[in-house]
Parts: sequence; structure tokens; C-alpha cells
Amino acid sequence: MLTKRIIACLDVRNDGQVVKGIQFKNLKSAGEPIQLAKKYYEQGIDELVFLDINTNDDKRDYMIDVIQKVAQEIFIPFTVGGGIRTLGDVKKILRAGADKVSLNRAAITNPTLISQAAGMFGSQAIVVAIDAKKSGSSWNAFIGGGKIDTGKNAVEWAIEAVARGAGEILLTSIDSDGTRNGFEIELTRNISQKVSVPVIASGGAGCSGDFFDVFSKGFADGALAASLFHFDNVKIAELKKYLAKLQIPIRTK
Repeated sequence: MLTKRIIACLDVRNDGQVVKGIQFKNLKSAGEPIQLAKKYYEQGIDELVFLDINTNDDKRDYMIDVIQKVAQEIFIPFTVGGGIRTLGDVKKILRAGADKVSLNRAAITNPTLISQAAGMFGSQAIVVAIDAKKSGSSWNAFIGGGKIDTGKNAVEWAIEAVARGAGEILLTSIDSDGTRNGFEIELTRNISQKVSVPVIASGGAGCSGDFFDVFSKGFADGALAASLFHFDNVKIAELKKYLAKLQIPIRTK
């Protein structure tokens, strides 16, 4: 069985602050990205995800600078997303030091970008992020910070994205985001069972037990959290020890 991954997410605003909200709203400052990245690396996090949540074109140089500095401080996989629209953007992010790029809106509005990027840089470097919200008895994929319903069924879109070359799915439940009520297990399980690539669950982590549930019941390959780590509600080392005792395959120091 493959080792499960614990991942920290840093949502970076255009003022250079890492922020966190609830269901993509009411953002609260959580610190400075380079310092937090180094902190999590030293604490034993398996991977980091940086998301530029403003994606203003005049702030892209700032993000490139942050990526370069973070890449010098950490030696674990590092994914960057937000505002990536073209192959040129993908190339720039990877050259700055990121290991993977995360495509969300651009993947939906221009699905051929997935296959083009995977063909040029390899599927392992291309993550498709899906922000999903419950719609009746299923889930739809949303863009625009959770404001725009694309009408695409989230499970079907995940399958299509993988067929086009995505090497990983980053699945965020908008309904659960920031609530600390647990991951969206049913949706995670549905997608995990239908795609051949790793699925990272995001949105709703509130305690160590939530990670156990999403790994054991949702079949996630990784679990991502933000505020839980930012505000020291759960210690990474303690979380890993807890999961290891429950026989979840996890990397420990």
C-alpha cells in the first residue's frame, strides 16, 4: 500500500499574507508564506500547496519570488496554483522551483491545456484542482472562488481531467471548507474509486480522526489542511503518530 500524505495548504493573498476563511469567505490572516513553509517542512509535513487566491497579473512577479525563496528552504514536493492560464505560466512556475502546478479555472475553460501541459512537462507535474459543492444528490465543480457553478458534475469532470493527462486530483469540498466538521467522505470515495491517479482530499479537517476517516473510508491518497495547522490545533508529528498507530501507512521521521 502506498504511503498516505499529509499536506499543508497556504492560500496567499496579494498583500503577501497567508489567509484562511470558511467556505472561501471571511478570510483571516495566518502568517507569512516563506516562514510558514519552512515551519511545516521542519515539522515533517509531506508536501506543501501554495494557492495564489487573488491572481492579479501585477502580483505575479511577487509570487515567482516567493516560489523561488520557498524552493530554497524546503526539500519536499511543492505545488503552486492560482492564475495559471497558459503553457507559459506553467513553465514559469516550474522553472521558479515548484514541482507541480495546479490548474482549476483554466482546466475547465480550456481542457486542452491539461493534455498540452502533461505532454510538455509530464503528468506527474500537472494537478487538476476541483472545488466541489453539493447540488441535489451529486456535486458540481465551481470556479471563481466558489461563486460560479460550471454545471459540470465533479466526479465526471475528475474522470475527464485524468483522461486528458492530469496526474493528480486536488479535491476541495466548498461545503466543508474551514468548518472543521470533517472531510467530504462520500465525494472523495466516489472519485478515488473512479480514477487511476492520486486524490488529495481538502476541506473540513477538524481533528486527527478526520484524517483517519478520509484515508480509511474515503480512500484518499493525501489529506490537506490549512487552518488546523496554521493555528496549531493539530501538531503534524502527533497526527502522524496517531495515524501510524491505526495502521495507516504514513511517513514518519
